[in-house]
Amino acid sequence: MVDLSVLIPARNEEFLSLTIDSVLKNSTADTEVIAVLDGYWPNPPLIDHPKVTLIHHTNPIGQRAATNEAARLSQAKFVMKLDAHCSVDHGFDSQLINDCRRRNWTLVPLMKNLHAFDWKCDHCGKRYYQADCPDKCCEKNDFQKVIVWQPRHRKDTASWRFDKDLHFQYWQSYMKRPEARHKMMETMCFIGACWFIHREQYWELEGLDEAHGSWGQVGVEVSCKTWLSGGKLITDRNTWFAHMFRTNKKFSFPYKLSGNAQDRARKYSRDLWLNNKWHKQKYKLDWLVEKFKPVPDWHE
Repeated sequence: MVDLSVLIPARNEEFLSLTIDSVLKNSTADTEVIAVLDGYWPNPPLIDHPKVTLIHHTNPIGQRAATNEAARLSQAKFVMKLDAHCSVDHGFDSQLINDCRRRNWTLVPLMKNLHAFDWKCDHCGKRYYQADCPDKCCEKNDFQKVIVWQPRHRKDTASWRFDKDLHFQYWQSYMKRPEARHKMMETMCFIGACWFIHREQYWELEGLDEAHGSWGQVGVEVSCKTWLSGGKLITDRNTWFAHMFRTNKKFSFPYKLSGNAQDRARKYSRDLWLNNKWHKQKYKLDWLVEKFKPVPDWHE
């Protein structure tokens, strides 16, 4: 049994190889990677590595199903879901393993903003922060993509919430509270890009509910399952991961999701949690909202 399986669902992910390389180079425990190539083959191909297992689907099955499939293949004590455009802290795995002191805890590393690449003008050397390739510079249109792959300074996030419509929200004002000063800090919700949990607990919470659809509402789902089943969702500020954000509307998400599909996922999520329909919950949603009061939208 290895210590940790890092589960990476990937759909048309340009930076999957860099994400896997970051995990392998920065792991200090017995950690493996299980990546699901969901409807595509990476180009250039991934390099063979004894700690990397690849699952390929000709037809995409969706992020939720891919994450569950990777978790079923794991035999590790812990699993960590990670987006395919992220870097991680050195020793992230050993730190999370050491800090996860209860079986029913879900840990989220401190989140940084990943500066993945720039576009560089071949003529004058001017660089443009990651997005679509610029139309022109210096009256020319010759550019090359320069990999940066570094966390941005002072772009850390440790606290999140959801509003009355169960939409995920950032919650920077929470950081001013006394209870937010701890290195192991309780958080109401999280972004869904990275979380760490006992593998058996992952299945005790029934994995990711594929009835939501391909993706969307993942952070809300895992947060509610963790808290309402009697566990804790904790931001572990002793370590971090850095996530690449889409910085332009044309710089699109790899998993296509129509407005109707997104609405269905949110409608399903609202029905499940606002009506307290999950059969494994010990507490109603009111309990979670009151635990973190005052919560914007809920207590105004």
